[in-house]
Amino acid sequence: MDMLLSRRRVVTVGAAGLAAPLAGTATAVADPVGTTGTVFDVRKFGAAGDGTTIDSDAVNRAIDAAASTGGTVYFPPGKYASYSIRLRSRVALYFDQNATLLAAKPAGGRGYDPAEPGAGNPYQDFGHSHWHNSLIWGEGVEDVTLHGPGRIDGSGLVASGDQESAPLQGNKAIALKLCRNIAIRDLTIVNGGHFAVLPTGVDNFRIDGLVIDTNRDGINLDCCRNVRIANTTVNSPYDDGIVLKSSYALNQLRATENVTIDNCLVSGYDLGTLVDGTFRTGPYSRVGRIKFGTESNGGFKNIAISNIVFEYCRGLALETVDGGVLEDVTISNLTMRHVQTPIFLRLGARMRGPAGIPVGTLRRVSISDVVAANTDPQYPSTIAGIPGHNVEDIRISNVRQHTAGGLTPADAVANPPELETGYPEPAMFGTLPAYGWFIRHARGLTFDNVEVRYERTDTRPAHMLRDVTDADFHHVRADKATGVPTFTLDAVQDFRVTTSRPVPDTVLDRVDHRDL
Repeated sequence: MDMLLSRRRVVTVGAAGLAAPLAGTATAVADPVGTTGTVFDVRKFGAAGDGTTIDSDAVNRAIDAAASTGGTVYFPPGKYASYSIRLRSRVALYFDQNATLLAAKPAGGRGYDPAEPGAGNPYQDFGHSHWHNSLIWGEGVEDVTLHGPGRIDGSGLVASGDQESAPLQGNKAIALKLCRNIAIRDLTIVNGGHFAVLPTGVDNFRIDGLVIDTNRDGINLDCCRNVRIANTTVNSPYDDGIVLKSSYALNQLRATENVTIDNCLVSGYDLGTLVDGTFRTGPYSRVGRIKFGTESNGGFKNIAISNIVFEYCRGLALETVDGGVLEDVTISNLTMRHVQTPIFLRLGARMRGPAGIPVGTLRRVSISDVVAANTDPQYPSTIAGIPGHNVEDIRISNVRQHTAGGLTPADAVANPPELETGYPEPAMFGTLPAYGWFIRHARGLTFDNVEVRYERTDTRPAHMLRDVTDADFHHVRADKATGVPTFTLDAVQDFRVTTSRPVPDTVLDRVDHRDL
């Protein structure tokens, strides 16, 4: 007996519309690698796969049938134009080679599922707080896998997060709310709408081997726990690549925690040029980065990130501005080229959330083994709290940061504004008055084996510290123009620099202003 048919049933739709066994040979259906159990071929439920016929009704019939026993819904080669596809528990979707799920444009009074009532609060935009208006969505489901070498093409989705005036539109490729035990593997997603993947309140979530080339956010983890993202590429020139959020979309404070991200690439190539292999590039303003925030009500805890490549995008951004606690984060082995602001840590007080919540904290963060080349000279690495609220206990080690350079103090904002309630972005303060690191309102800093260099002579100091307590710089190195200080210190206490060039060993208990 054929091994495939001996361990699978392939089902079709009988005359009465009920699932029935399909007799045939092993070539009737490809083997969805790594799955067992019953296989439900969407063509047997009426899907045409011709790129024109709307196949979502057929796909949803296959999913409903699979949900009765558990099994795999199979997409053979073809192009399946669809509106909303509704996930069910204990069902896998397998997209074969040359199978594409195509987000169709609304037409003839038909379109995507309407957005559900949502969170009902004003603390996040429409896109973050609605899930059903998506190409694929699931709410309260568990034990679901989306996988295979096929493709999801969101060409018919819109990239805007505001859809209240367009009820038939969809704006997310995959959206999940309050789900558990979810895996997405090996798919390619192009033009993913406002979010290519939006999981909110999802626990035990795994992403592995995705390629995403999209027009807005790539992967947007919101209020999720126990997450693994690995071996994934996200190209998103106009928005964030992989972003962790902890919004108030579930009407509660819920941290994003216990997350690992490893062996990934984020980039800001021209849209579509990653998947087509041309890799066209643009200016420093491309986004594409890994970021925590901006929505940060619940905070971020116990996060490990390693082995990441950043290319033609922004760098790493850790932000908490809505009262959340950001703590216990370890980041290592990053390589960056042509990025804007390699490292950006921001504690702010935007406080977009329920009244009465105090300003959050940003503490216990370790960043090591980073190489950043040809970075934007306007916006160096930044650690910025606000008056009365310090960024605390930060360790930076084994970092080589090379900027394009070429600026002077006259090009910079001498006294960058605090912007305590502002939206956090690396460019928020304007061109900064240091070329390597700008640090303000911080306590407990250790820099070990950190190098800052420039390609063209830059006459700003390498490091500027303002309102900083307990800062230890060991074995740091910086390029220095004649007559230009390496460190400019304002309102600094307990400062130490040792075994560094070009600054001699120095210990200072307190200084109001000093250049070194």
